[in-house]
Amino acid sequence: MSREQAQEPGPDGRPRRHRVVVLALDGLLPFELGIPQRIFGKARDADGHHLYKIVTCSVRPPGLVETDADFAVLVGHGPEALATADTVVIPASYELGPVHEKGELTPELAAALAHIRPGTRLVSICTGGYVLAAAGLLDGRPATTHWMHAEHFQQLFPKVRVDADVLFVDDGDVLTSAGVAAGIDLCVHLVRRDHGTAVANDVARRTVVPPHRDGGQAQYVQRPVPEARAATTTAARAWALGRLDEPIQLRDMAEQESMSVRTFTRRFREEVGVSPGQWLTQQRVERARHLLESSGLSIDQVARESGFGTAQSMRQHLQTALGVTPTAYRRTFRSGSTSAVPDADGGLLGAQALNA
Repeated sequence: MSREQAQEPGPDGRPRRHRVVVLALDGLLPFELGIPQRIFGKARDADGHHLYKIVTCSVRPPGLVETDADFAVLVGHGPEALATADTVVIPASYELGPVHEKGELTPELAAALAHIRPGTRLVSICTGGYVLAAAGLLDGRPATTHWMHAEHFQQLFPKVRVDADVLFVDDGDVLTSAGVAAGIDLCVHLVRRDHGTAVANDVARRTVVPPHRDGGQAQYVQRPVPEARAATTTAARAWALGRLDEPIQLRDMAEQESMSVRTFTRRFREEVGVSPGQWLTQQRVERARHLLESSGLSIDQVARESGFGTAQSMRQHLQTALGVTPTAYRRTFRSGSTSAVPDADGGLLGAQALNA
């Protein structure tokens, strides 16, 4: 659903809520089934109104769906609900059968997916990505799944560009996440994408989860010989976050941990999943987003405060990270009660920005 459609009034005169339909499959993980309800259900506008409507359905008529726990869940909607979705979320299941074994949809599952309208945003959590791949919806696209299944996933679906190192992949209208808790990261990301950093941060605070988790899956893969009581790079990251508006050199961060640059870089990547330079850029982009949404600073001031130095540098980084210029981002996510600050950015809000 586009931002314009989301603003169309509903029966009560308020903007129509984005409809998220969660497909509950037999063998599902109850934890993952609850993630969309918990994250999207906590998203509210400035007046406290809910921004999403969440519906759960199964591939059969309403009834019990078995889980991997010692209880079943009663689902009140059949597959027809998928036709009403703006976003479809498919959590993991331990009973995918032919989907997991042969990469083929069962007739029942194929019939259910046929209800989904073209243009609907598709989201998978953990091995829910097998369903999207078996339906051919990930062919030629980047995707991820739990690191323990990534090799099998790639063998079963060779047309998919599998990235086992990330927590989630946002490919516009199709998004996939790694195992279990990475589904939280992905759903918070979608709230941020749809409604901006302020709303996403509020959801994260209410749920008591980080609004943005650093690194990828590499930090969770068990290593054969872990280093006993190894030093960390936590202090260096905290030091850098306190001075993002200043020039920060790699050697400066390494000195905070009394490490050589080479050792620090290796340890940082092991812990965080990206290089120190990539991490710094991510943090500065987040700082810029926050300032663009919540402050009256000019584009030049935001660039300096977030550590990019110049408006041109910030514009390039935001275009790379978000596919949108600073002006367009501010126009989209700035509080409605505050007028935008004029600048020379000149960006236009288009479809790519809406999907940033």
